[in-house]
Amino acid sequence: MKKTVSKSVVIAIGNTIVVLICFIFLIIGLWKVLANQAFDFNLKQSMSGQPHEDIVVVGIDTESIKSVGPYPWDRKVYAELVDRLETAGAKVIGFDVEFYTESNKPESDKRFAEALSKYKNIVLPSHAEVESDFDRTMKVKEGEWINAPKVEQPIPIFRQYVNRAHINAAFDTGGTIRTNWLQINTPEGVFPSLSLAMAQLAGADVSKYLNAPNMQNRPKSEMYIKWDANELDFETIPVSRVLSGTIPQDAFKDRLVLIGYTAPGSDEGITPIEEHMHLVYAHANILNQILKQQWIQPANGAVTVALAVLMILLYGLLTWRLKPITGVVAIFAVSLLLLIGQYVTFAYSDFYIDTIGAVVSGLISYLANIAMKTYFETKQKNYITKQFGRYISPDLVKEIASSDSEIQLGGISKELTILFLDVRGFTPLSEKLKPEEVVDFLNMMFNLITERALENHGTIDKFIGDAAMILYNAPLDVAHHPYYAVKTAYEIQKGMEKVRADVLEKYGVSISVGIGINTGDVVVGNIGSYLRVDYTAIGDNVNTAARIESNTSPNQILVSESTYERTKSYFEYQFAGEKLMKGKSMPLKLFEVIQWKSAPEEGKEAVQVS
Repeated sequence: MKKTVSKSVVIAIGNTIVVLICFIFLIIGLWKVLANQAFDFNLKQSMSGQPHEDIVVVGIDTESIKSVGPYPWDRKVYAELVDRLETAGAKVIGFDVEFYTESNKPESDKRFAEALSKYKNIVLPSHAEVESDFDRTMKVKEGEWINAPKVEQPIPIFRQYVNRAHINAAFDTGGTIRTNWLQINTPEGVFPSLSLAMAQLAGADVSKYLNAPNMQNRPKSEMYIKWDANELDFETIPVSRVLSGTIPQDAFKDRLVLIGYTAPGSDEGITPIEEHMHLVYAHANILNQILKQQWIQPANGAVTVALAVLMILLYGLLTWRLKPITGVVAIFAVSLLLLIGQYVTFAYSDFYIDTIGAVVSGLISYLANIAMKTYFETKQKNYITKQFGRYISPDLVKEIASSDSEIQLGGISKELTILFLDVRGFTPLSEKLKPEEVVDFLNMMFNLITERALENHGTIDKFIGDAAMILYNAPLDVAHHPYYAVKTAYEIQKGMEKVRADVLEKYGVSISVGIGINTGDVVVGNIGSYLRVDYTAIGDNVNTAARIESNTSPNQILVSESTYERTKSYFEYQFAGEKLMKGKSMPLKLFEVIQWKSAPEEGKEAVQVS
């Protein structure tokens, strides 16, 4: 016996597979690109555009290059710049300019060193060699330092007087700067980032950043940058204007000054908020973040996985519980609410929950469940068509199966042709047969009747014992329905000739079929209660067809005058006289079908029955 797996088991197995697939996708970071874009969107939309007022950028811009001269500049220019900034009361000066080699003017190097020696609040950058020329991403174990085997520092004459810091950028796989290594461990000791070093010198509270909790799958002391301002949002003063003394003296008083390249095409990088940002402004954003005590805390990976599983189950449930259109709307609404919730949480608390994996996992669940649902619905419709197609017209079955709404009670007035059929001699035959033989005989008879009826576009309304009622022109319109009804009766009588001969020979019983046909307006539709519905026809013309059948002789086909008038061109008839039917005040003219002659124009596919 063939065993079938239950629907619930298939759904459970299917959703388990979806969970496993989505879990693997989350682990390997398949949705990382989308997640990064969502993260960038959150950053852009939550930017204040108002950086800390103590931060000012002194830019090496086009104006300054024209004024001072072609780059690189003589280092005595930097000496003068430092003196002017210190005289103006700058709290901290941080250079995003590298001084790793001696210049061709030793006296200028000495002049710059002398300027540096006079102050304790200057930071010169170093670069830790943690990136190869081919791979700018670093992979380290969670909670471990970024370890650099070597660090390139300013020349010794400068190094001895300044505070050290690194200016390494942490690029993700797409080349975008989203995080920063606050500290890097080197053979020369731990180097803070430029921004962290400047904040420490300024006396800001940096304990949060020195003792920050490790982010999952991230090295120790790495943090997400809270991009809060574009380049134009920061106060920027050209070097040339500082050197010329045209800037008010209090422009730098008690402020943190970043010196870096702002000329087009120089020292730029890709950031979530600008594709070509001068990296001095990246340091400015990190410094702004520290001064404002901001820390983006990403949710634990377990939260992301749990949320994805929840969305998989929820989207799957919505798919099965709701109708297709309602389900799509509900899933879209849930996805939107999830993304909005992500943004609101991030904007007001700097707590970032990666919901992209959850949304995409939910959509995968939706597609998988809609596929399963479609499979089972198709299977059910095919089952309905197969099973009920044995009893009623396949056209009606398709109409029921394709309908998303419940079957409604009620009917319409419509012209139909109704055929009633009755098997004569069945009672004496059944007395000679075993019960199972009776059933086999009836099945054989009704198989013949069903085949002929359905072949001629009829709808089998019902079998009543050894009788049958067949409708034409319902539920779907059938052109020349009186013709097809009479043709059905004619073919049944032809098919009965062999059946009648076999039964007479085998059992010695004579059986026959009487068929009555009438055409007229009836009420047809789903009639009954909400617990039991029949698709049937009722009305006076239905009763007339039944009474015509009761007046037939064995193996006779009688039709009413209305049916005769519509089919006399296609069949040979013989007038059978007038009969006064029960409930009628006037007798009805009846006509007996003798021979098939031709088919209607639209019905030339019909073949003559011999």
